[in-house]
Amino acid sequence: MESSVALRIGLSACLALSSVITTQAATGEELNFFEAKVRPLLIQRCYECHSHEKKIKGGLALDSRSGWETGGDNGPVIRPGEVEKSLLIKAVRYADSELAMPPKAKLPAEEIVILEHWVKQGAVDPRETELAKKKGGIDIQRGREHWAFQPVSDPLPPSSKNAAWVLDPIDQFILAKLDAASLKPNADTDPHHWLRRVSLDLIGLPPTPAEIEDFTNDLAHSSAENRQPAFAKQVDRLLESKAFGERWARHWLDLVGYADQIGTSNSIFAEHAWRYRDYVIAAFNDDKPFDRFVREQVAGDLLPAASPEERRENLVATGFLVLGDVEIINTDKLKMEVDLVDQQVSKVGTAFLGMTLGCARCHDHKFDAIAQTDYYGIAGMFRSTSSTFKTPYGVWSNINRTDLPESPLEKATRRRRLAENDANIHAWEVERDGAADEKKKAEAALTNAAKENRPSLEKQRDELAARIKTRESQIAHAQYFAPAVPQAFAVHDVEMPTDMRVTIRGNPYALGDTIKRGVLSVASWGELPPIPANQSGRRQLADWLADVRNPLTARVTVNRIWQKLFGEGIVRSVDYFGVRGEVPTHPELLDYLVTRFVRGGWSQKRLIHSLVLSRAYRMSCTPNALAMDKDPDNRLLWRMNGRRLDAESIRDAMLAVSGKLAPSEGGPAMPLEYYENVTGLPPQGIIHPAFTLQKLRPIQDYERTIYLPVIRTTTQPGSAKLRDLFDFPQPAQITGKRPETAVPTQTLFLLNSDLLRLRAEELAKDLTKTTPNALARVDLLWLRVLNRPITSTERDEATAFLDALRSQNKPEAELAAWTELGRALFASNEFLLRL
Repeated sequence: MESSVALRIGLSACLALSSVITTQAATGEELNFFEAKVRPLLIQRCYECHSHEKKIKGGLALDSRSGWETGGDNGPVIRPGEVEKSLLIKAVRYADSELAMPPKAKLPAEEIVILEHWVKQGAVDPRETELAKKKGGIDIQRGREHWAFQPVSDPLPPSSKNAAWVLDPIDQFILAKLDAASLKPNADTDPHHWLRRVSLDLIGLPPTPAEIEDFTNDLAHSSAENRQPAFAKQVDRLLESKAFGERWARHWLDLVGYADQIGTSNSIFAEHAWRYRDYVIAAFNDDKPFDRFVREQVAGDLLPAASPEERRENLVATGFLVLGDVEIINTDKLKMEVDLVDQQVSKVGTAFLGMTLGCARCHDHKFDAIAQTDYYGIAGMFRSTSSTFKTPYGVWSNINRTDLPESPLEKATRRRRLAENDANIHAWEVERDGAADEKKKAEAALTNAAKENRPSLEKQRDELAARIKTRESQIAHAQYFAPAVPQAFAVHDVEMPTDMRVTIRGNPYALGDTIKRGVLSVASWGELPPIPANQSGRRQLADWLADVRNPLTARVTVNRIWQKLFGEGIVRSVDYFGVRGEVPTHPELLDYLVTRFVRGGWSQKRLIHSLVLSRAYRMSCTPNALAMDKDPDNRLLWRMNGRRLDAESIRDAMLAVSGKLAPSEGGPAMPLEYYENVTGLPPQGIIHPAFTLQKLRPIQDYERTIYLPVIRTTTQPGSAKLRDLFDFPQPAQITGKRPETAVPTQTLFLLNSDLLRLRAEELAKDLTKTTPNALARVDLLWLRVLNRPITSTERDEATAFLDALRSQNKPEAELAAWTELGRALFASNEFLLRL
């Protein structure tokens, strides 16, 4: 296989070299012949179907020398000096009916002679600079006229007639647009709704009664003119909470295609994926500058580190590149590799740049100023990166894993656990061997046993066989998962990084021009710094992505943050900033925020802090007839956008309200420590080990959803099944903005789910235990579930509801009544919506 690939590469190199030599040695007579005879013939007969100005049928371009050297779907069409072996000559001679060109009629004999003479003399062709100047037909200067590729401006906030409404310069931009449309912004939402809103947005959990009381007390002691400190105190508390990272990390994981499963073809566990998840949670909690966050994920293995801990973070961060839907089962390893490169290019394009780079794999981008050469410039960096390796299991591969620096405490803990594991294995081996001896005795006794004695002996034999099987499974499991040096899924540069050749129509065996490694020309401000000979170029790519001069990265990031807080992005197509995407509703505001973000050290917490303390964020969701008529989509932001809670917030909020939410320090999501969850372990296994996920840890039903296993191919396990119904993104995809559906199965789930009933019963037990007074208990129920005081009408209705259930005189009627009331609130729109 390797020799055949080398042969193909060698032949291609020889063809290219012979063409260069021929051109360099060409006489003036041969060049004149091409210009006078060949070029006019190609223009007249071939360009209509095989030029960049018209179309490129079959992938074949004949308006440049590189076009026929690369060839189309059938490879190079000219062998200089070899007339009979050149497909172009065979086509114009009509020697093969399937290749006959031009298709409408055969060329006159004298024109065929011209082409034959040209090929025989070495196919002299000076056309090598025209296409390069055109950048694959892309007009870069015109492309830069698109708003997203223009440099970020630094606009001043517009003046405002309503200075009292403005709490932050952000509000001045909003108010200016509303004034121009003769619209007024909504009034503030009430403080209880604001606290619930900001709590759900920042930590994904509702406020507790104690937090509500603290906030309302602060407001009560604030002057009407200066209530901002009370609001700021709550925001500071939320941003400092560990729950902030647990909430906002999930937004980022949606852009990674993260799962605890490798690929989708088989149930293969990604046992180290959790390290990347925990890295992202910590990055948000530590407010890691976003430009650093970018560099670590794209090129962490190439960054210097001041400590083992920093080196560890850098390595784990590169999991970004390999924790998507990576295909690892393919007999064609070259295709598998090139497809993974395509996925990495596309992920970087979507997550950081808001551009669909994958569209340029086979041709220039149809709409945006992204040439195919731009795609392969970046692809060359990832082709020069090692992401997977071949395993001993047949056609299987796996994701690269890297040993991580180990602290003295971790090393001591590992050695202790290894000793315990060895002791368990020894005990199980002794028990297995003893059971095997007993089984032999039982089988021997069965041979001569009387008929009436056989059922006792057979039962004993079967029980021993089952015990042996269990112990063998435990031994194999313990040996495979023996405590080892910590590892992470990560990447590293290949030994000999190099530029990548175009794969024609995505076919890695039909190769075109070699493309110099680089980045998007339309979004660049100069040449990329030279790439060291022994490096992939990912370090230079990461620096380019995180450069303040890059017009896309910070814009895309700020827009994503805005969308998570306001429901819609300033650019509503959050994953696509190209010409077919949405234009910014407030372009000056977007650039103002970008400038503020970058000057603030790329701090996401600092930006979020200012956004949620703005007046725009404080507005109510209440409809307004005039505004609805003029701006039904709320593009001018005259009110806050309400939306349903996402799947994680629904589940986590119920746990928090019921008092059952368990803290977590992270760690492996897949409970692979249970041997029942793993199949195909060596030596019995003949394929890659896989998971069955029959058993979760008991604590996992009470941990936040982000810590649960994410599976691509099956229904989510345990209480995480709620994710399947409430728009959890398909982990095989990259999703910047989740859909928000309303379907009957969601209602049926809320009405019939044991999950809601269990959470409601836990809540009822807690309330009954802590609050003996029934009226006070109703008031507290409303504060815990809906996060606001109950109204007198609601109190009367709730009391009547409870009395009706108590009157049924069923056992545990009191608990059942409170459970049903809690379940009704959990299923209510007010609980399920963030307003």
